[in-house]
Amino acid sequence: MSKRCVKAVVAGKVQGVWYRKAVQDQALQHGVTGYAKNLPDGQVEVMLCGESDAVNKVATWLWQGPPNARVTHVELESLEPRDPDNFVTL
Repeated sequence: MSKRCVKAVVAGKVQGVWYRKAVQDQALQHGVTGYAKNLPDGQVEVMLCGESDAVNKVATWLWQGPPNARVTHVELESLEPRDPDNFVTL
């Protein structure tokens, strides 16, 4: 099993629609750690760390988001694997 970390910047209607909480729920469901935080420009930054398959599933889900979100772009960047303890919303 290989570990993987990615950072995503998610654009669209992703603030004020419970996007960070929904990402957290998805991450916890798949055993992925990291964070989701609002950026000043209206985007959301997400870091996902865990088993490659689980990280890939959550990263793919970022395009969907919760029901009221309208995701227009997801930019993914691979990071050095690290091991945060949990998933937090900031």
